[in-house]
Amino acid sequence: MQLATTAGSSPPAIPLVALLDARMAFGAVRALDGVSLTISPGECVGLIGHNGAGKSTAVNVINGGLTPTGGSVQYTLADGSKGNGAAVARACGIRSVFQELSLCPNLTIEETIRVPHRDLKGFGWRKTARKRIAKALDQVFPGHGIEPGMIVGDLSIAERQMVEIAAGFAEGSIPARLVILDEPTSSLDAAVARQLLDHVRKFCASGGAVIFISHMLGEVFDVATRIDVMKDGKIIDSRPTSDFTQQGLIDAMGHVASTKAEARSQTSREDRIGEEVLNTPEGLSARRGEIVGLAGLAGHGQAEALARYFVSRSAGIHHTKTPEVAFVAGDRGRDGIMPLWSILQNLTLTHLPSLLRRGLVDQKAEDTLAQDWKQKIGIRTENMNNPILSLSGGNQQKVLFARSLASSAPIVVMDDPMRGVDVGTKQEAYDMIRREAEAGRTFLWYSTETDEVVQCDRAFVFRNGQISAELIGEDITEENILAASFEMHEEAS
Repeated sequence: MQLATTAGSSPPAIPLVALLDARMAFGAVRALDGVSLTISPGECVGLIGHNGAGKSTAVNVINGGLTPTGGSVQYTLADGSKGNGAAVARACGIRSVFQELSLCPNLTIEETIRVPHRDLKGFGWRKTARKRIAKALDQVFPGHGIEPGMIVGDLSIAERQMVEIAAGFAEGSIPARLVILDEPTSSLDAAVARQLLDHVRKFCASGGAVIFISHMLGEVFDVATRIDVMKDGKIIDSRPTSDFTQQGLIDAMGHVASTKAEARSQTSREDRIGEEVLNTPEGLSARRGEIVGLAGLAGHGQAEALARYFVSRSAGIHHTKTPEVAFVAGDRGRDGIMPLWSILQNLTLTHLPSLLRRGLVDQKAEDTLAQDWKQKIGIRTENMNNPILSLSGGNQQKVLFARSLASSAPIVVMDDPMRGVDVGTKQEAYDMIRREAEAGRTFLWYSTETDEVVQCDRAFVFRNGQISAELIGEDITEENILAASFEMHEEAS
């Protein structure tokens, strides 16, 4: 059993929360298998592991959302007293910001934060809520441009993520002492993500604590004081961040995807790319076999451009065996998964026309398709008939990815598709996209991660809803993308 404790040579502070041999079983599935760790004031703990390693279960035990089936969880309150249970966890000042956003889309921002902030009640609560969330947004994300009276459903996914994060750090009757951030930057561009990382450092320096879960390892190294590595429901390594290298951390996690160089074809761009297959009013264009990236700061029109193109080409998509375009959603809760359906049904949804035999679904063919893609993309489940919500967020995203790549559509539109996906699966997905492109399939790929945009053959950088630059091949660099994001035809002014 690996014991994760406060790193460093100074005497450890009294921990805010301590897990001892915590176990969590869901039927025959052991989500946690003897986890012991402590989180103390001033710490930022990077919790790392592949999708399905047990990270989400661990934090739900820490925040009191789940009661472990074995072992113990103990909290230390601000007055030094100790206890356990969900009510004590709340009194301890433990806040959670989940990867799956939980804001109510039909409410205003000030209304929806009443859910996590239970003290907002009685006469004048709305004014208090407005001041509270506005102050938190200003502190975490200076220059955010978000008003508390906005309807949540009208916000972009990046703005919704910013509101959830701000609510996690906001003032309240019980101050935040431990904030759990689960993939907090997955929808944020680099500039906004840096604002969050700066705030995390300030929060911990003032005596707060943070659990930081992310597949973006550079961010983990940037803010974490300690890194705990999870695999198969256990903590398999726990060390001060300075004791890890990035490759050493990847090795500690274990490889779940092949990264052999021979998986990538050496077909040249000139030999692979054919005739133009799309051209939009915004100026987007792509050729057969080309991977075209959409880059720039989040919220500058990239997702909207993708949506307009997809809608214009997807009329009757559910009634034809040969769709023109497939779509991979980044906001899976809103645009992707059917939460009441099984994993299998979610994966094969857009393939039903090709699976029909005399008006009925050929279940054997459907099972074969699902099992094939389960193996190809590494969906972690014992049974494809399990509910889709039984999967971790990253594995849900794999299902959406498989749904589109398994189609016969010649064009695939991808709206930040790697959101919440581990580094091993990302590499496998990159290779798969490249192989599909070499076979003649075209990709439109919006991503908030520069490391993904540089995988593309060509990239369009957006600013204020317009294309500010077109980059090709080796010109697709972080420096050029940032320059085009902040400067747009200055010579025209």
